[in-house]
Amino acid sequence: MSERAAPFYCPYCGDEDLRPSEALEGGHGAWECAACNRAFQLKFLGLLARGLRPTEAGGDQI
Repeated sequence: MSERAAPFYCPYCGDEDLRPSEALEGGHGAWECAACNRAFQLKFLGLLARGLRPTEAGGDQI
């Protein structure tokens, strides 16, 4: 099994200076941003039953 994916940037300020955090309850998927001093947690909720549906026009016009 491979390691879990890490976020590339903070969802609040966009900075890339992120570190894993054990301070939040649960610990898994918790990250700290050194730039804005926020902590956040990532969680996979599941797959959507309906999936992706193409638009009626077949996509965007170029």
